[in-house]
Amino acid sequence: MSETNGTSSPNVAAGPVGTAAPGGPVLEVRGLEAGYGPISVLRPMDLSVEAGTVLGVLGPNGSGKTTLMLTLAGLLSRLGGDVRVNGTTLPSGRAAVANRSGLVLVPDDRALFTALDVRENLAVARRAGGPTDDEIVDLFPPLAPRLRVTAGELSGGEQQMLAVARALVQRPRVLLIDEMSMGLAPVVVEGLLPVVRRIADETGAVVLLVEQHVQLALDVADRAVVLVHGELVRDEAAADLAADPAGLEAAYLGATTLS
Repeated sequence: MSETNGTSSPNVAAGPVGTAAPGGPVLEVRGLEAGYGPISVLRPMDLSVEAGTVLGVLGPNGSGKTTLMLTLAGLLSRLGGDVRVNGTTLPSGRAAVANRSGLVLVPDDRALFTALDVRENLAVARRAGGPTDDEIVDLFPPLAPRLRVTAGELSGGEQQMLAVARALVQRPRVLLIDEMSMGLAPVVVEGLLPVVRRIADETGAVVLLVEQHVQLALDVADRAVVLVHGELVRDEAAADLAADPAGLEAAYLGATTLS
C-alpha cells in the first residue's frame, strides 16, 4: 500500500461539552516553566490560543518543543506557571485529568497498540460522540481497507494516520501533535498536514503542531512560535514568518537550511 492520503471532507465530531467564553482562548499558558526533575528546559512562557487555531511550534533540536507538549499533556510536572483549558486551571503532572479536560497528545513515537488492528485501536480510545469508523476513513481513505490489519503491519504513513485518528475519537479541545512527519517521506507529509488544517476548521479544536518541515507547517498554521534554548523568541502570524525566511533562519541560531 503506498503512503498517500486522500482529502475528502469528513464530518468529524466536535470537541467535548464545554466551551470557552465567546472570543476567548481555549488554551491559556501563563508563566509556564518546564523541565526534568530540577533541570529547567523551558523558560517561563505565555501562550493564548483561540478555537480553530493551528499553532506551529518550531525550533531547532533541543529547543524544548517536545518538553512543552509533554508538560501540556500532563506527562511532565510543571516547574512553574499555569495551564488552562476553557478557563479551567489544570493540575500539574496529571495526564489523566489533562486528557479528560480535552488535551490529547499524538506523541512522536505514535504509541499505538501494535498487536491490535485499526478498528480496535480506535475503539479503545473512543469517547461517546466521537467520530465513527466511517467518519475516520472519510478523513483518512487509505485506512478504509486496513481496518482489520494490526497497527504493527501498517506503513509509516498509515500508522501516523491512525495515531491522529485515535486522538480525534477522544474529541479533543486541544490536539497536540509532536513531529507528525518523523520517519515519513515528504510526499506523505504533504498529504497529512492539510488534514490538520481541516481538523481545526471543522471541529474548532486548537491544534499545536511540532513540525520539522518548517514551510509545510507554516502553510497550514495560523500562527507559529519559535523556541530556541527553551525560550520563546518569536510568536507571529504564520504568513509573516513565512515571508521572513532570513529572520526565521536567524532565530534558529545558525541553521543554514529550513526544509
